[in-house]
Amino acid sequence: MPQCEQAMRKACDDSAAGLHEFNGESEHVHLLINYPSKMAVSGLVNRLTDVSARRLQPELTGRMNEAITRGSFWSPSYFAASCGAALLSSIRHHTEQQYHPA
Repeated sequence: MPQCEQAMRKACDDSAAGLHEFNGESEHVHLLINYPSKMAVSGLVNRLTDVSARRLQPELTGRMNEAITRGSFWSPSYFAASCGAALLSSIRHHTEQQYHPA
């Protein structure tokens, strides 16, 4: 879904973060983001989900199953990991191996 990637890129740009990779599947996304060390991960995730939900929800009205989403666009759950000294290329390779959302 190119709109989702665009929304995530916009949220990253607004947060002084860089979206290096975007991939995932139809029900979740994988993001490789470089963000300022003083920024809380939870704040960045909140920004990403807020901005993307506001941009995507109008486009998907009528196509989303309200029983499944329970009125929320994104799940309140997320997984974040820091790669610190890990080689960016190995993290990027892992992210590239994920499916791109349809």
